[in-house]
Amino acid sequence: MTAYQDRATFASAQTAQHRIDLLLIAGMVEDGARVLDVGCGTGELLKLLEEKKKVDGRGIELSQSGVNFCVAKGLSVIQGDADHDLVNYPDWAFDYAILSQTLQATTRPKEVLQELLRIARHVIVSFPNFGHWRIRSQILFKGRMPMTWNLPEPWYQTQNIHFCTIADFRELCVVVGAKIERSFALSPHGRPLGSRVPPFLHNIVAQQAVFLLTADEKPPTD
Repeated sequence: MTAYQDRATFASAQTAQHRIDLLLIAGMVEDGARVLDVGCGTGELLKLLEEKKKVDGRGIELSQSGVNFCVAKGLSVIQGDADHDLVNYPDWAFDYAILSQTLQATTRPKEVLQELLRIARHVIVSFPNFGHWRIRSQILFKGRMPMTWNLPEPWYQTQNIHFCTIADFRELCVVVGAKIERSFALSPHGRPLGSRVPPFLHNIVAQQAVFLLTADEKPPTD
């Protein structure tokens, strides 16, 4: 299996109820919007958006099992690879493009983010923060690749191939010309850390992050 083919299975194990981070993402999306969920897994977020926000939702999923699961739920999902297939979508085809817990599993995260900023007016990205103190300490004191509550797989089984921290992602936003509209630092269970944790500590204490982005400039038109 390649990068994130296991994601559907991984996600299905966590969907006894909606993940809090998915509820947070859903709260950023306007009612009735056109949405593309890239790497949609079992379609939990897409289903939530259709039910609660009445969005015109589409999904791309790499694994055939994930696609089958989504289609069985009545979702409009096709099999596709974020690393290669986003180029087929026209500029600003969607109001929102969402990449939830998938960026780190792509082969070309910079190019994927650039394509998302081209095809959607808003981009929402969530990812695990590899700058968290538990991860740092496991590498420093144990000399081992980290395993945590939300990174439970050993290095030889994880779908994550590009590790980044919140600081790294902010730097990538500058590189690709993305404007950060909103950002959230989250606990292991997906809850926002709140005002008690100052922003300069987010890169150390947050285990996940969610960013709402827009492109600094409109995409070129023919």
